[in-house]
Amino acid sequence: MRKKWLPVILAVSVMLILSMTFAGNVAAKKLIIFAGGPAGGTFQVVAQAISTYKPVKAMDYNIKVQSSGGSTENLRKVNSGKAHFGTVYSGHVYAGRNGLMVNDPTKYENVLAVAYLYEAPAQLVVRKGSGIKSVKDLEGKKVGVGNAGSGAYAYCEQFFTHLGVWDKIERNAMGYNAAADAFGNKQLDAFWLFTAYPSPAVIQAATMNEIELVDLDADAKKYGFYDKYKNFVAWEIPTSDGRYRGLDKNVGSWVDTTLLVANPKAPEDLVYGMLQEIFTEEGLAWMVSQKKTFKAMALEKGVKGIATPLHPGAEKFWKEKGVLK
Repeated sequence: MRKKWLPVILAVSVMLILSMTFAGNVAAKKLIIFAGGPAGGTFQVVAQAISTYKPVKAMDYNIKVQSSGGSTENLRKVNSGKAHFGTVYSGHVYAGRNGLMVNDPTKYENVLAVAYLYEAPAQLVVRKGSGIKSVKDLEGKKVGVGNAGSGAYAYCEQFFTHLGVWDKIERNAMGYNAAADAFGNKQLDAFWLFTAYPSPAVIQAATMNEIELVDLDADAKKYGFYDKYKNFVAWEIPTSDGRYRGLDKNVGSWVDTTLLVANPKAPEDLVYGMLQEIFTEEGLAWMVSQKKTFKAMALEKGVKGIATPLHPGAEKFWKEKGVLK
């Protein structure tokens, strides 16, 4: 009888040992928090794409993605150490480090640059035939201004305040997908985005309504926005490619650079190793497979738009590659 049960007992014992070993290995991995963004935004795609790339997952760290409001929330999370990594606009990294954030004199000095990712244009969606040709025409209108705590919200406030309309609109703080739904249901007259082109939320809005994009570059030039805020650059949204239904001409806008950032306590070997895996032919192909926006990423552009200190792991990597002199 004992001989009959011996193989079963041995098999169960082996399974228990293996499961305990596996659990021990998982537990041994240090937890790393990566702050992403709101649903429908590219920040969340960045975090998911990097953290789920197999060579990065194979590293000795357990990377967990947390959704967030976006750029300004990520700035504060990374600075406080609540997140090890995050995606933040270059303008916010610079302003935060120097105590120049709107209504916030705090100096966020624990946010270190890791890499350039892509450029994000401002986009203002209105209905075709609405008569809204400028931000100035939004006075008295219902406008989706982005999630509170997001880069979109902060830049909308900055731009609209500069043009004198921030306090003259009915502001609705919400994410891109929610804004597209509200716009489609005629609950909004317009909605603002600051995200990579093309935006799924704008594509969604264009399937429900005939849309137009306001020429924000024209407003920026006319009202001296570029003269006051040097980090923003004129840009042309390539809407002639047909990805926003009904639009067949490019539209003027302005952009900021999107950066991957890290807290100083993010392990140097992880930062270095992450860059080593992502900035390869295979790694960049993986990023593009997650979103075509990441075609902007390239080894030679790794420190583009960075005007603040680098994380030591990033500095080591970019110097080794000859990108940083």
